[in-house]
Amino acid sequence: MSTFTITPDSPWLAPLAGYSDLPFRLLSKQFGCGVCCSEMVSVKGLAFKNAGTKRLLATCPEDDPMVLQLFGADAEYFEPVMDKLLGMGYRNYDLNAGCPVRKVLKSGSGVKLMDDLDKLVNLAAIMVRKAAEHPDGGRVGVKFRLGFNKGEEVFIELAKRLEDIGVDWVTLHPRYGKQMFAGQANWSKLAELKKAISIPVVGSGDLFTAEAGVQCIDETGIDAIMFARGALYDPSIFDRFVALRSGTELPERDGAFLAQIVREHIRLTRQYEGDSRSFRKIRSIIPRYAKGLRGIRALRGSLLQCETWEDLEATAAVIATLEPADTAHDLDVDEICQ
Repeated sequence: MSTFTITPDSPWLAPLAGYSDLPFRLLSKQFGCGVCCSEMVSVKGLAFKNAGTKRLLATCPEDDPMVLQLFGADAEYFEPVMDKLLGMGYRNYDLNAGCPVRKVLKSGSGVKLMDDLDKLVNLAAIMVRKAAEHPDGGRVGVKFRLGFNKGEEVFIELAKRLEDIGVDWVTLHPRYGKQMFAGQANWSKLAELKKAISIPVVGSGDLFTAEAGVQCIDETGIDAIMFARGALYDPSIFDRFVALRSGTELPERDGAFLAQIVREHIRLTRQYEGDSRSFRKIRSIIPRYAKGLRGIRALRGSLLQCETWEDLEATAAVIATLEPADTAHDLDVDEICQ
């Protein structure tokens, strides 16, 4: 497993529940992503060998470096689970302390941990201590928000405590937990955090375009940015971000270009998963890539008629003929955890 350097020119893929699976991570890597995070994985589920966690752990050499994101609130499960994961070869880890989805909050996990910093720091400390046992030296990050309740900021205090226990980097989504995805991400808080600690700061939140990513880096001085919803709309956002920073050009994001992305995502999904569940999943994802193109409604209808992988691949030819619409479309955010 290779190590990675956190730099402004190496953009990250966020841990997106239901989306940042192995095929999508490999797709993102092909289009310039430097570091990909897994979907969040339940520590308790791993402790009790929940069948649903096996798919979430899927990886391969081309996926390296990958950061495995864990969530949970019960300290007694963290050490044995870390032992298990280390035995499986995982090296890089992240603790989810930022997810605001209700089913995660009910377990005391995600951003709810920000209501009890002692517990949060203790969980991170277990991960840091166990990750150090990896033969090549494991690394641990923590992803969090400004605080749980609006106006109650604890992110600076938390980050300093995490730095003290040996966390390697932190990721901030500058909203409060109670906000979910409402309002606007406050990038100025990223700049505050960068000045307050010496470990790398990765920024997340409202990075829908490559241009937004460049602006965020320029305004805040943080060490790297993490694309979430923007990557779901266009996995080439990573290449576009790097190109903007270096002054080079990339192909126009038209139907022909997006058709290439669709073909490759279908190929990777079929190769690494290939079951009926993954078929239905990729079928539902394809229209997301075509948002902003004319004819998307008809495309959705034709996709529903697809029954084989070959039928799905044929839709790429249709996408190649679509032209940009006059107005852009917003992305859905339901069930996407950042």
